Amino acid sequence: DFFEWLQTQGIHSINQLTQKYVEHYFAYLEKRPNKRRKGALLSVSHLNHNFLAVDKLLEFLHGQGAKNTPVPTNHRITPDKQERIYNIETLTTAEIKTLYNCIEYTYPKLHFIQREAKHHQLKLIFALYYGCGLRRSEGYRLTLDEIDFEKKTVFVKQGKNYKDRVIPMGKNVYKELQEYVYNFRHRLKLPHKRLFIYEDNALSNCLKELQRVCPDEAIQAKRITLHVLRHSIATHLLQNGMSIENISLFLGHSTLDSTQIYTHIAERE
Repeated sequence: DFFEWLQTQGIHSINQLTQKYVEHYFAYLEKRPNKRRKGALLSVSHLNHNFLAVDKLLEFLHGQGAKNTPVPTNHRITPDKQERIYNIETLTTAEIKTLYNCIEYTYPKLHFIQREAKHHQLKLIFALYYGCGLRRSEGYRLTLDEIDFEKKTVFVKQGKNYKDRVIPMGKNVYKELQEYVYNFRHRLKLPHKRLFIYEDNALSNCLKELQRVCPDEAIQAKRITLHVLRHSIATHLLQNGMSIENISLFLGHSTLDSTQIYTHIAERE
């Protein structure tokens, strides 16, 4: 993205890069519309990841001997905790059940085999992103070898910050994964061992289709993503009495600070 933006500014060689362009790019990002959320700007987290990436590029160039390269800025935005809490969306347990029960009504015009595959993918989305609280990439990368039905665990290999963790399967997740693996996934001859048979971006499209066919107006008005399912299970576990420490382990957070935010979300609801 940085290089593409530089080209719009007439910069086609890294040797032309100056501190001014780095600063202008950061200012551009802070005003750039969010492509996924109409009417919104980029999140503080997204901005800081971009700032860090450019700083790492500048460090690399200096390490390669490019002495005239701009210096890393260390520019970061301190997130507003209250604003972050306000912006986090969750679904209630009733809304989760309503959405799940609408799966059978999705893709009515598809041939049975195609429709069956889509339905299985949607059920797997709920099992992994809600039932196991996985992050988007964690769920997508999960393979058949990382599901242990004997121990009733899901092994997440190198999640965020390259941390491994083991997640116990709840009763419903265990049942769903057994149904998926043995009655659907094992029948397919695919060139990979991933649980999901479709590409990453198709998962979000499946959720959008599910939301589209759902008759509930409150659900229709919400922004529903894979991460919203993760936020929802964390909130529901807290409301059901699970300790912050155990929720933190479940979600794979590095510190309790990241998990504490759900106490405010639970109170908000």
